[in-house]
Amino acid sequence: MLDFEKYLSDFNSTINIWEFILNLLIVTVIAYLIKIFYIKYGRAISDRRKFSNNFIPLAVGTLLIIAVIKSSIALSLGLVGALSIVRFRSAIKDPEELTMLFLIIGLGLMGGANKPLMAVASFILILPILYLNSRLAKNKGTVTNKSFLNINTSLTDISILNEALEPLTTYLEIKRVDSNSNGLHASYYCTIDNPGQLQTILNTIQAIDKQANISFVEQPDLLL
Repeated sequence: MLDFEKYLSDFNSTINIWEFILNLLIVTVIAYLIKIFYIKYGRAISDRRKFSNNFIPLAVGTLLIIAVIKSSIALSLGLVGALSIVRFRSAIKDPEELTMLFLIIGLGLMGGANKPLMAVASFILILPILYLNSRLAKNKGTVTNKSFLNINTSLTDISILNEALEPLTTYLEIKRVDSNSNGLHASYYCTIDNPGQLQTILNTIQAIDKQANISFVEQPDLLL
């Protein structure tokens, strides 16, 4: 019993449980709001909904680590030693994803350092900046209908594809061609003005090769 009371006394002397709960709730709510914002206004081509599912666990995990080690030099040194042998191999496909991760980690750091007002103020100030940046990036340039077109086909003559696609789009630039025993893999930059044009391109390619695999990826930031 004395050991348990000593444990509670030591715990309360280093961590105020009510402040900890408040910080945890604030960080969780803000991380959730950032998740909703990123899903709606993010520009990464990966699955933003799936990626943003990591925001709340990352923010809460960071808060927990900082809350525990901030009062102990020994724990801080132990954490540095532990992280030195950890290798994170998750691929970051877009710089925007890395930016959001840093934002979420910073939010967790503020919560763990018992600065909830700073976390709230940062959220209120940073979110409009991110929104304006997203709108400006979207409106940059005069053409926003640029895409990657990737085709896997059993054809061995790239000129057949080129001649079929050129009349169907206002801009077409071949970027890469890989040839193997099964045929060709061709990658193009092109512009797609409307859904009907996209369907025409699909129909044309499938008329040439019914087994062709076709994928479009919108890339509004391409400089054509």
